[in-house]
Amino acid sequence: MVEKDQVTDDETLEGAVETETETEVEEVVTTTESPEAASTKTEEEEVDEATPAQALVAAQAALVEAEERALRAQAEMQNMQARLRKEQAQTLKFANQGLAMDILPVLDNLERALLAESNTVEQLQAGVEMVFNSLKDALPKHQITAVGVVGETYDPETAQAIQTLPADEAHPADTIAEVLQKGYLLHDRVIRPAMVVVYN
Repeated sequence: MVEKDQVTDDETLEGAVETETETEVEEVVTTTESPEAASTKTEEEEVDEATPAQALVAAQAALVEAEERALRAQAEMQNMQARLRKEQAQTLKFANQGLAMDILPVLDNLERALLAESNTVEQLQAGVEMVFNSLKDALPKHQITAVGVVGETYDPETAQAIQTLPADEAHPADTIAEVLQKGYLLHDRVIRPAMVVVYN
């Protein structure tokens, strides 16, 4: 009986020892795993802390790039405006080149007429007519038109009444009786009003 009780006590002792051993092993495993878990947690915290900093750096880089693009666009716009102003200045400077080219033949004809040694009255008249026709044909090419025609209605926007004559049935009021000096338009702008006599 004593031997049986002794065996039971030994088994109980062994179970207690095994239980304590398992507990120690679990504690060791837990202790061993804790540094890794702590390390993982620390790395996650570092990533969380680094993410806003990286985002700030990226935003600053994007801002710098956008500013550079804006500066390049501004420089290109300024260059384009400078070229446009230069082209406009050149256009204005040589705007009358076509008119000058059309007037030069008139000048040539006058010069030839003056250099001729034996001109009769008829020859002089023919030369003047040629010069007049050349000049008259040149003006419309450059949108220069004459205003002020006898019999037309008087327009104070394009003509200036120097004198008036009494109107009658054959000559209605406010019509041009005589043109003392023709006026001229450049496109639709009066560059010289006509000087006329008007029935009133």
